[in-house]
Amino acid sequence: MVNDGELLWTPSEEFVRNSNVTRYLDWLRAERGVDLEDYQRLWQWSVDDIAVFWESLWDYFGFDSATPYSTVLTGTAMPGARWFVGAQLNYAEEVLRRARPGEVAIHHLSEAGGAGALTWDELARSVRNVATWLRSVGVVPGDRVVSYLPNSPQAVVALLATAAVGAVWSSCSPDFGQNSVLDRFRQIAPKVMFAPDGYRYGGRDFARTAESAAIAEALPDLQWLVHVPYLDADSRPRARRAKVAHWDEVAPADGDARDFVFAPTGFEDPLWVVYSSGTTGLPKPIVHGHGGITLEMTKLLHFHFDLRPGKSMFFFTTTGWVMWNITVSALLTGAAAVIYDGSPTYPGHDVLWRMAAETGTTFFGTSPGYIALMEKEGVRPRERFDLSKISGIMLGGSPASPEVMEWCYENIHDDVWLTSQSGGTDVATGFVGAAPTLPVHAGWIQCRTLGADVQAYSEDGRPVIGEVGELVVRQPMPSMPLFFWNDPDGERYRSSYFESFPGVWTHGDHLTINEAGECQIHGRSDSTLNRFGVRIGTAEVYRTVEAMDEVDDSLVVCLALPGGTFFMPLFVRVADGVDLDEELVTRIRRRLSVENSPRHVPDRIYRVDRIPYTLTGKKMEIPVRNLLQGMPVERAANRDSMADPSALDFYVEFGAAQRDYPSS
Repeated sequence: MVNDGELLWTPSEEFVRNSNVTRYLDWLRAERGVDLEDYQRLWQWSVDDIAVFWESLWDYFGFDSATPYSTVLTGTAMPGARWFVGAQLNYAEEVLRRARPGEVAIHHLSEAGGAGALTWDELARSVRNVATWLRSVGVVPGDRVVSYLPNSPQAVVALLATAAVGAVWSSCSPDFGQNSVLDRFRQIAPKVMFAPDGYRYGGRDFARTAESAAIAEALPDLQWLVHVPYLDADSRPRARRAKVAHWDEVAPADGDARDFVFAPTGFEDPLWVVYSSGTTGLPKPIVHGHGGITLEMTKLLHFHFDLRPGKSMFFFTTTGWVMWNITVSALLTGAAAVIYDGSPTYPGHDVLWRMAAETGTTFFGTSPGYIALMEKEGVRPRERFDLSKISGIMLGGSPASPEVMEWCYENIHDDVWLTSQSGGTDVATGFVGAAPTLPVHAGWIQCRTLGADVQAYSEDGRPVIGEVGELVVRQPMPSMPLFFWNDPDGERYRSSYFESFPGVWTHGDHLTINEAGECQIHGRSDSTLNRFGVRIGTAEVYRTVEAMDEVDDSLVVCLALPGGTFFMPLFVRVADGVDLDEELVTRIRRRLSVENSPRHVPDRIYRVDRIPYTLTGKKMEIPVRNLLQGMPVERAANRDSMADPSALDFYVEFGAAQRDYPSS
């Protein structure tokens, strides 16, 4: 068993030499006279003068604007900092400027449609056609265009076409229920919606024609419903009020609007709206701009994913998570995007590895939970497939344990750059992440990302090293939200990030930074377990408990009780055929005590059938804690934002029945 902090991988001299980070260091030395020896010094330089750093990227990547910018950054006060004032930059135009004629831009696989590929030429033609249609029906810059599509080439084309005309994109996955979609789309009053007839998951078809029609009917400003046949080529849409167009009319196979001109969007013009999870209320509609996203994504994907022409990126995601936006943005580097729609375990647990082998994927992204499932199912991809082209792996969505990282080296291949990164939908990027020039240590994230002045703050606002602190960002980043939709005075925006430490972005995660600049995420700070005055990250409990073969999943909360006492229950979903008997309870408690500390041992352990998750795959620790402390369910959780709303029922009943908790 691997130990926390153990060296797992060191990049070869060739890997370092060929990396985008090294190329940028060489350019800085030659063009700017800036001589930096290694990544850590590069990161420090990037935050010592962030305006100089970001302007260097503007020049390095060759961005151009029809109107010159007057200043790179108006100041470092947050919120309110403005970037590249006066510049024009269109996200879709920048994507297609990187086109590689004759090469594949998108590899796609779905349960419904099988495998296929879209070349850069085909992508550009489809984007021009759809963008021309949008203009023809009256879509103008600033209008909202929304999507209910699965992870498909049509969704990518619709996003780029929307951006091309200066309209504002927003997306929900078709596995979102009708109410969840309306909670999001009603807030932004869209003019056009792209919607499918259904989707396929785990071998089952899920019709969405009726849901699409109901959503369209409930959006009073919607003028057009674009029907995308996904399950049945002959399917027909239903819409009573909105006008209807068919995908084949919007994106004719034999058309090519070669005279299309991209909208001259300003750096701060809205590009898309993404949403917070909405577990306790309406999701926050977070607005990002063309310029900030284009610049940040280009930086992230070049330096922290090491993408460039000839490479390709996959991440298992739906269109309802910002990782989809990031995957599409791989195109900004000239690399190909690899997209998948369906169950990651159907028709077999190896479906994603087979896809990676067949497409020659070079950067493979998934969650630590998926890797843990592979281990429990005994899947060993390297024995079945040639995965030698995978040079990088990203584990995202939750903290990656040393054991999960070790599995990747043993079962994919042993010379792979394994990255664990953490950021947020709020900024559509990573705060802490990976660098191809650094070694990989078990349980640790390699570095803070370039231009992100990330620190771990103590409770009194001091940066700390080697201690658990609050993840904060002390200076602006280009992809920070422009604003929240329907938040005219910015109060909701300010209260979300700037109340704990005025003028400093507080993200809500607990973080440790060590002397080498490596990082560990310990989970959400507002779900931290506080026992005997010591703060414990929930990820530490999950790592230990879910490594046991008998446990499939778990959730832990800590309840504050009167008199300064507390009660910490652990809920576990055991594997099939396993009983949560006294012997297993004793082993769980002993393992938590030995591998972590006595403070990590729960007061009680309960068996449950399901663990509640949001639609974006986050454990619902805070809503469960609030339920168990007596908060009414309608205030504690928004069931429409849940992957399985019925998973909450046990905790509602548990909280109602357990009013006198035993205290620690």
